[in-house]
Amino acid sequence: TEDMKSADLVISHAGAGSCLEALEAGKPLIVVINENLMDNHQMELAWRLHQDSHTLYTDCANLQQTLETMDLQSLKPFPPADPHTFVHFLDAIFGFQSHSVNMYLLN
Repeated sequence: TEDMKSADLVISHAGAGSCLEALEAGKPLIVVINENLMDNHQMELAWRLHQDSHTLYTDCANLQQTLETMDLQSLKPFPPADPHTFVHFLDAIFGFQSHSVNMYLLN
């Protein structure tokens, strides 16, 4: 955590926890995918974050080229979490009253 706070750039694997920690800290992030993982789930996360302009992504073979050509100014800040989003999602799916869902989640 301390290293990430002081970093100017984070290079990480595409684990969800690692990506979110860097993005929530407001750090520019290069995600290095591991294409050998089952179902290649890291690629899906890396691609989505890249499509939304929150990260750059590459594989190990192309990391040097990515570092040489990267444009960190093109990255958009990751939006802060909104805890009400999940509540509204549940309300839409199940038709709960918003205050009932809030009470349930708080208890």
